[in-house]
Amino acid sequence: MLLTAKPYVEVPVKVDTLPGVFMIGEYEFEYEEIVKDCDQLLLDVCQDSMQLAYRHWLLMLHDMENYAESVNYDIKGIKIWLNVFWDDSGKLDRLVYYPKPNSRNADFTKLTEFFEDFLSKYDKIPLKSEACFSHYGSATFPTFAKLYLPDNGD
Repeated sequence: MLLTAKPYVEVPVKVDTLPGVFMIGEYEFEYEEIVKDCDQLLLDVCQDSMQLAYRHWLLMLHDMENYAESVNYDIKGIKIWLNVFWDDSGKLDRLVYYPKPNSRNADFTKLTEFFEDFLSKYDKIPLKSEACFSHYGSATFPTFAKLYLPDNGD
């Protein structure tokens, strides 16, 4: 009797069971599904205004920085690639990140916990859309947002 090996089949996890924050490389199949399902960009929601999209991005990063300070978490020196997903009302839905090679050495489990806490407490950005939207970009802390956005309300 000839035995044949069964082909390996990856069993996908439902996207709604994913954690709100994870590193790129974890949950690859599900991450690809999120990217595919949420294909509208922050730039699209900002009517292709690079200036407006960058302002919303930088203000969110600045809010992360302020939140880190308020909870006594040292985020300075962290450099990451960050893919952020918002729901149609502008509420943060997911943060997916990966450290850059020149980032400060950090405990990324604690960074994930910080982002999870931020995600649960962050108010929405003042944008609405017909569907979810996302932005993939770079984040470096400190942001020096006050230099770029002197009228940001701080």
